[in-house]
Amino acid sequence: MAGVDVVVTTHQGAIRGRERAGVASFRGIPYAAAPEGALRFAAPQPAPLGDVDAREWGATVSTPPQRSPEIDRLLPDPVRQGSSALNSSPLNLNVWTPSTTGALPVLVWIHGGGFVTGAGSVTAYDGSALAQRDIVVVTINYRLAVEGFVEVEGCVSNRGLLDQIAALRWVQENIAAFGGDPTAVTVAGESAGAMSVVTLMSMPLARGLFARAIAQSGAGHHVHTPDEAAYISAQLSAELGIPLTNESLSQIPDDRLYAALNAALTTVSSVPGPGGRPLRRLGVQPVVDGDVLPMRPIDAVRVGVGSEVDLLTGTNADEYGLFVAATGLDERLDEAMLAGMVSRLGSDVEALLPAYRTRFPHASPAELFKQLQGDWFFVIPMLRLVTAREAAGRRTFVYEFVWTPETFGGRLGACHTLEVPFVFDTLGDPWGRELRGDAPQAVADTMVEAWVSFVRTGHPGWDAHGSASTVARIDERITTVTDPHRWRLDRWQGLAPVG
Repeated sequence: MAGVDVVVTTHQGAIRGRERAGVASFRGIPYAAAPEGALRFAAPQPAPLGDVDAREWGATVSTPPQRSPEIDRLLPDPVRQGSSALNSSPLNLNVWTPSTTGALPVLVWIHGGGFVTGAGSVTAYDGSALAQRDIVVVTINYRLAVEGFVEVEGCVSNRGLLDQIAALRWVQENIAAFGGDPTAVTVAGESAGAMSVVTLMSMPLARGLFARAIAQSGAGHHVHTPDEAAYISAQLSAELGIPLTNESLSQIPDDRLYAALNAALTTVSSVPGPGGRPLRRLGVQPVVDGDVLPMRPIDAVRVGVGSEVDLLTGTNADEYGLFVAATGLDERLDEAMLAGMVSRLGSDVEALLPAYRTRFPHASPAELFKQLQGDWFFVIPMLRLVTAREAAGRRTFVYEFVWTPETFGGRLGACHTLEVPFVFDTLGDPWGRELRGDAPQAVADTMVEAWVSFVRTGHPGWDAHGSASTVARIDERITTVTDPHRWRLDRWQGLAPVG
């Protein structure tokens, strides 16, 4: 079905999209000027005025290959050039709407990818199915890796976060033309996208740009100190043999830049750095620079910042299955390797390993690593975010995605990223299909109903976490349980997750 053209008028100009099956889509709309030349490491600048043909995808930002070739194959990123001068800026967004004349709630999606990879035009993020539930869906690109998050001399920090804020401002100014209500915006994301969501909640620059937030497998601990960010920049500078300036980096081809970045990240994750131990977190992530990002997001939440925003957050039951089973690590991870990998997280975390052995007496070394590392990186930061919110007097809704595919011999579990096509009801899309296999539509129906309910009303359909520590377990139907993570919270009391 070819569809028919539809045109809306924005502050930017006329935007031409395509309507199919009752949903109009607009792709590759620039929300900021192309970050080229002097703008490569600058704060985002306004997009040029003019009409935009938004019937095709816009350009993607420059990204390195994923560091795991297996994950790169299972969850590939698109590489797009854009089809015209006005959608060649990689700082673009996509809109799906069931009506250009209403005032519907809006969902803005921030993709994951470790602040290094990803794109808003991943086909599994197609917003058509959600738009058929009478909400407007927006997906965005933002600068990644060196261009988005590595400290560059004389340049603003956290450029990727500033891109996200620029996209949210574009939504405030223009979404009414697409039938959206700028006062009813939910910002949502998964993994680094969820970390971005919680970070945005803590930022003065983002205040008032959204009313609700959904954070899937990401929380408020994932930032660098200035010393850590400077250390990573110094390692990259040493790998390249140049100072990190816009001028010097303009002479470096992308393949060399990304090879040097990977080498630098390998170094900082294996050699003691600031604080006396290797950085075992994401090597590329936002930095608490005191300006764009004034304080750690989790610390801001503890003093009530962002408490006006409704929040739905959670994790998957087997987050690290993606990095253990899907990569084949589970086939070679023995006791000696387990001990070495856990020791790199620090002596305090290493001391927890006997407790995990007792809790999971029949678990293999791979399963123990999956549980402990998943708690360290995902579950405990999420629970501490919820605790901080509740201490500030704000309710939070918590879920755990538990549906388990039969792929990889059943060893994958409810792994990281698995839930995303269920949220978008895009199970027919090839992205991630090898992970989920023959997935039941009932799980997607369940998630879509809850997510859309939250976007519309701020309530997903189950009780807030609260004093009962209520968690909704999501499978083909939702089952609520009380305090399922108490054992983990007790064991991690006083210990620092994610460094």
